Amino acid sequence: MTRIYHADLWGSREDKYRFLQENDVTTIQWTEIFPKSPFYLFVAQDKDLFTEYETGWKITEIMPTNTLGFQTHRDHFAIDFDREYLYQKFKEFRDVKLSDYEIKNKHQIKDNRDWKVENARKQIRLDNDWEQWLLVCLYRPFDWRHCYFSTIAMDYPRYVLQHSMTKENLSLLCSRQQATLGFHHVWCTDVPANDCVISTTSREANQVFPLYIYPDTRNQQSNLFMEKSLNLSSNFITAIREKLGYIPTPEAIFYYIYAIFHSPTYRQRYAEFLKIDFPRVPLTSNNQLFQDLGVKGKELVDLHLMKSKKLNQLMTKMAGDGDNGVTEVTYKLTEQRIYINKTRYFEGIPPEVWEFKIGGYQVLDKWLKDRKKAKLTLSFDDVLHYHKVVVALKETMQIMEDIDQLIPSFPIE
Repeated sequence: MTRIYHADLWGSREDKYRFLQENDVTTIQWTEIFPKSPFYLFVAQDKDLFTEYETGWKITEIMPTNTLGFQTHRDHFAIDFDREYLYQKFKEFRDVKLSDYEIKNKHQIKDNRDWKVENARKQIRLDNDWEQWLLVCLYRPFDWRHCYFSTIAMDYPRYVLQHSMTKENLSLLCSRQQATLGFHHVWCTDVPANDCVISTTSREANQVFPLYIYPDTRNQQSNLFMEKSLNLSSNFITAIREKLGYIPTPEAIFYYIYAIFHSPTYRQRYAEFLKIDFPRVPLTSNNQLFQDLGVKGKELVDLHLMKSKKLNQLMTKMAGDGDNGVTEVTYKLTEQRIYINKTRYFEGIPPEVWEFKIGGYQVLDKWLKDRKKAKLTLSFDDVLHYHKVVVALKETMQIMEDIDQLIPSFPIE
C-alpha cells in the first residue's frame, strides 16, 4: 500500500540551506497525508472542515450556464474610454477607401489564427446595423468602458454574453482559482464583463454566471415565443425549497449568495478550499436569516453597480492647484491623500479604503494607474465617479462586517 508524507519549510534561503545540510530524509518530521478526490492535493488539509465545506452547493451546480468573460486579444483596439472615438474608429474600419495595410498600421493590429483584418472589415461592411455593437462593458472593478462587442473586433466576445448580457440581466463573477493570496474574487455586473475584471492573471480569469439566459434572436421565427429562462438548476431550486418551505425570487437567491461570498468569516474559514475551486454556497433553513442576508446582498449589488443612493454622500474632495492630468499615483498616509500629479489630489481617504482589494486589484490605485497609462486628464464626471467609488468601498467594508454579525456561526443551520 502506498503511503504519502508531507513536510514544508519556511524561512530565508540561508536558513533552508542550513536545514538541508543538517538533515536528511530520515530526520525530517513528516506528516502523513491522504490526498482526496477530486484534487488529490499533496498538502495536509483539515478533513473535517473540508467535509463541512462540501455540504454547500458549488456555484457551477447552482448556475449551470456560465462562460469565461470576453477576451479581445486586442484591447487597445476593441475597448476605449471614449465612445465617440470608438465610433469613428469602426466607421473608418468600414471605409473601403482605406487599405487593410493602412488600418493595421494606424491601429497597431495584426492577423492571428482566429481573426483576420480583411475578414473583419468585410463582416462589418455587410452589417447595416453595425452600431448596435457599440456597448458599455465592465473592464475592471468600478471601471466601465466602451467596446465593440463583436467578433469584428474581438476573438472571443462569448455567445452567452452576446445574447444574455446585452439585455436586462444580472450576473455573478467569480474565479475557479486564485493566483493571489486571499479570497476577494467575487463581483457582479449587469453588462458584458471582461475575463480579467477581478483577475490579474489567466490562471484566475473570472467566469460570468448570468441570472437569466436569453434566446438567440437571430432566428426570429424559431424564437418568436421564447422568453428568457432562469439560470438556476432544478436540483438547487428543490434544495432551497426543502430548506425554506418556499421558492424565493431569483433575485433574492442571487442577493443571498452574494452576501455569503462577502462574509469575512466565510472567506477566512474556507480559504484553503476557495483558492483551488469555485466557491460553494451553504444553505440555511432559517428564513429570517435568508431574508436578512438578502437585504445585505442587495445593498452590496447596488453599491457595486453604482446604483445606491448612499453614493451621493461623498466623503472625499479634490484639492490642490493645476489640472487633473494623471501623471503619478501616490498615496500619502499621514495626509490621507491620493496625488494624481505633483499638485492635485483626492483627500479624506482612509488607509483601509486605499488598500481595499477586489480580486487581485487594489481598486483605487488600479483605477487611477490605468488612466495614467492612457495619459488621461480626469473630467468632472471622472472625479465624481472616483469620489463615489471611495464611498462604495467604505460601505462595502461596513456591510461585510454586518453580514458576519448576522451569521451565528459556520456551518450555517
